[in-house]
Amino acid sequence: MFHIPYRIRTIGRENLPKDRGYVLCPNHLSAIDPVFVVLARFWGKKMWVMAKEELFHNPIIAWVFRHVGVFPVARGRGDRSVLDGAIESVRAGRGMLIFPEGTRNKEGTGLLPLKSGAFVVAAAADADIVPCRIIYKGGHQHLFCTVTVIFGQPIPIESLGLGGEHPASKLREAKKVLAGRLEELYEQNRRYE
Repeated sequence: MFHIPYRIRTIGRENLPKDRGYVLCPNHLSAIDPVFVVLARFWGKKMWVMAKEELFHNPIIAWVFRHVGVFPVARGRGDRSVLDGAIESVRAGRGMLIFPEGTRNKEGTGLLPLKSGAFVVAAAADADIVPCRIIYKGGHQHLFCTVTVIFGQPIPIESLGLGGEHPASKLREAKKVLAGRLEELYEQNRRYE
């Protein structure tokens, strides 16, 4: 057992699909964000988390990550085996956490441009995308702060028109939809900042 020096407030846990896999898409402000998201959902089906392979260079962190469902991704290399594994995991009914910004937003305001990976996995697995907003009390992560994790209503993948081929225009539109939902979650819950 261990203690984390943060208070986690969870809103919207009921929005996580219970009967099928999904792709969970939170904003990304801090290296510890995945821990808060996994703890906020706390129970239910196992969740897999993609993380940049550089984090696995430390053998202790790599060991912990492998035992809690985190797997390495070589960013920018288009590793098809990782993508196929993520798709199969979601098809098997698991949740998959993918930060659509692709990296931490060190400015802490707004969103970085969204990457395509979460949409590709969701479309190939025929899974909904669940927007998730992380808000730190005081605007940034620090010891003993309150972290609010908000799970939004799922976005049905068929509503994004991404089945089969992913024309660039449809992908751009899907990114706008998710970015809009993430911003809505922030605006509706900014009192927690």
